[in-house]
This record gives sequence, structure tokens and C-alpha cells, in this order.
Amino acid sequence: MRVFDPIHTVYFSPTGTTKKVAEAIAQGLKAPVSEGSGPVVRSHDITHRKPAEERLAGETLAILAVPVYGGHVAPEAVRRLKAFHGSGTPAVVAVVYGNRAFEHAAEELARLAKEQGFRPIAAGAFVGEHSYSTPETPIAAGRPDERDLEAAKAFGEAVRRKIDRGDLTPVDAARLKDRRTPLLPLLRFVRFALRYRRQQKKHPVRYLPEGDAARCTHCGRCAAVCPVGAIARGDETRTDPARCIRCCACVKGCPVGARTFRTPFAEALARSFNRRKEPVTRL
Repeated sequence: MRVFDPIHTVYFSPTGTTKKVAEAIAQGLKAPVSEGSGPVVRSHDITHRKPAEERLAGETLAILAVPVYGGHVAPEAVRRLKAFHGSGTPAVVAVVYGNRAFEHAAEELARLAKEQGFRPIAAGAFVGEHSYSTPETPIAAGRPDERDLEAAKAFGEAVRRKIDRGDLTPVDAARLKDRRTPLLPLLRFVRFALRYRRQQKKHPVRYLPEGDAARCTHCGRCAAVCPVGAIARGDETRTDPARCIRCCACVKGCPVGARTFRTPFAEALARSFNRRKEPVTRL
């Protein structure tokens, strides 16, 4: 029986949803594969810093977990993941999306993992609360919930059983299929998106998180949680449009509700994708 130790979790998680999924997968993988304790788990949180170059040995196991933005792996996550290199290192790739669609994100992450020297042996797509979700326009609010995290843990356990069998067959992440959205809500959203794009061509608008000067206490929390330095301490009501990735960590992290993000996409997403989607996995 081959044991991979330690397990490395590498995640980009501005609002904490991807981190929860990665940790749950690791929990399933960590269970003892023989008598004694399970492998050590080492976390690499690449959300708020550009990591130093690091090579993960072939006798370790990696969990690479990222959020999905617009159907793709978040570009900033791609840039930071490129600091990690494998040596034929087995990897679990996991993407977290806001209940709309993960499209080709899992395939993109698996491809990136291969380019970086990893061997993706399992792939999963999980749902987390959408960045644009608010109490008025809830989009997968509160997810990943207990059911999601149990599914992530079970996925980790399934990967562990695969390893126990000595099976390190690469996974075809392109065959990881999204749960279908009912036709009418999907068509409604497509119609909205086409109309929005036409309007943007005529009158471009860049929607950004905004700060309310009357509410802001200048605690600096928004600047601290921003993964790309788009908010300066002492100038918390302003957002740098050149840096902002619209992850809305500042909105969700503000303790006094002084930050908001208003976009017509929020209402359209909440209306069209309110049916719960469950995680999908492939070994």
C-alpha cells in the first residue's frame, strides 16, 4: 500500500468558501490508510500573498482548489498556482462555483496542474455562495453547507480508496459534467446576458464595490481581506478599478455593512439559478 505524506492543500479563497471545500476533502483523505495516524496536512493559503516558488515531491499529495469566475478558473488564482511545481505529484483538483455553471473550469485547472508537473487523479466541482449574493439577491447563500462539506469529505475518502488500490490513473476532467439548469430559467438568463452585452457596447459601465462614507469606521477590515490590494488603509471607501477582481470579500467582510456591490447580474443570477445544484466528482 502506497502512502502519500504530507497532504498539501493549496487554495485561493477570498470569501472562504473554497477553503472550506479544500479542508473537507483533506479531512476525507487524511483518514488513516493503515494502522496508526493519517498523513499530515499542510495548508498553503495563496489568497493574500504571492507564494514563493515551491516544488512538491512525488511522494506527497496535493489538493488544488480554486473559485470559478465567469466559468473559468479565477485568473489571479492561476497566477499564484504557477508558483507550485510537482514531480509527478498526484493531485486532486477542485473548483467552487456559485450555482450557475462551472463550464470548463475543472478542465482548465487539471490542464494547469499537468503543466506544473502534477498528475490529476480526481476532479470535483462544488457550490459556494456566489460573490454577488446578498440578502436581497441570494445566490447559493450559505453554501457550502453541511451537506456540501459532507460530500467533499466523502469525495476525499473515495480518492483515498482509489490510492489504497494503487490506482493513480489520471482523471479526464473534461468529462466532469455540470448539473443541468432547467431550460426556461437558462433561456431567461441568456436573454438577459445578451441584452446586457449590447448595452455595455453602447454605454460601458464598470461595476465595482462601493464604500459608504457615512457608515465606514475605517477599521481597515476591507483592506485586510482584499486579495489584490485594491483598497488602501485610510481610504477604505475607494476601490482601485485596475486591481479589483470583484470577489466581494470586502463586501462580505465589512462588519458594519459599509461596502456594497450593485450589479444587474446579481438579480438575474438570483432569479435564474435558485434551484440547488449538488457537487459533481470524477475519479
